[in-house]
Amino acid sequence: MNKNIIKLTVGPFATNCWIYPIDDTSVAIIDPGEEADAIISALKKSKLTPKYILLTHGHFDHIEAVAKLSETFPEQCQIAIHRLDSEYLGEGSRDVHKRSLEAAMGDTSLLDHYWKNMLPKADILLEEGSEIGPFTVIHLPGHTQGSVAFWDKNEGVLFTGDTLFNRGYGRTDLPGGSEKQIYESLRRIFKMDPNIAVYPGHGETSSIGGERQ
Repeated sequence: MNKNIIKLTVGPFATNCWIYPIDDTSVAIIDPGEEADAIISALKKSKLTPKYILLTHGHFDHIEAVAKLSETFPEQCQIAIHRLDSEYLGEGSRDVHKRSLEAAMGDTSLLDHYWKNMLPKADILLEEGSEIGPFTVIHLPGHTQGSVAFWDKNEGVLFTGDTLFNRGYGRTDLPGGSEKQIYESLRRIFKMDPNIAVYPGHGETSSIGGERQ
């Protein structure tokens, strides 16, 4: 695997924002959770242009920077999220995020502090098996109903969002979560090639084989 993948750890929940090369000048930004200025700076420093903003799911800590990124690169990049998490973007999305944060933290003060601009709606609604850029989409409900992983088969890398971490997995007690579904999703991941590298939504990288053990 020879991709020069850039990792930025952003926001109050230490979300992994991944900048993934598509060709010499264009990239996919996966889960821009916060700190849009830092993401934009990293892109400009490396002379890269985002072609896609890919969201593993809709929780606020994975998408807060979407608005500013889409404003900064309005002609270049498309926003993609699974159809079942599309309510986290666009009109009415603030109320959806308020419900999630209230369930997660007991209040919505964090949202009130960070919310600056209306989140744009998605350009592309993903489904199981969708292909976007170098990735195949794997639908992995459990953390949210629309949680996905982005799999580059040729490079052997899998971006798992909050479904699978290094030595852990995402919580299931928020709106749309399901412990039964996330176990099914994890079993599905663990049937894949153990040598596939895992790039999670939080924490350090791993491999399917390492996590399966």
